[in-house]
Amino acid sequence: MAKGYWVAHVDIDDMDVYKKYVAANAAPFAEYGARFLVRGGPRMVREGHARARTVVIEFDSYEKALACYDSVGYQDAKALRDPVSTGDLVIIEGFDG
Repeated sequence: MAKGYWVAHVDIDDMDVYKKYVAANAAPFAEYGARFLVRGGPRMVREGHARARTVVIEFDSYEKALACYDSVGYQDAKALRDPVSTGDLVIIEGFDG
């Protein structure tokens, strides 16, 4: 079964409030087996445009990645993030070849 991934590019306007989102998303991420592969850090944009922060999260399956996003726990955490950040999020099935 192919893994699932969240790939997010985020600009944060208020880091103090954003930290509340990070604390709130810990429970749903643990419940759905999320593993951070990339969580900010140094990077070099070689083509196009990117937001200030890049995050890549791995799940055991595409279905778990979707279910985590749709969960009440994650949606409650997201409600904390939305007013203080702008982002793009893609949930994608990994290549299983």
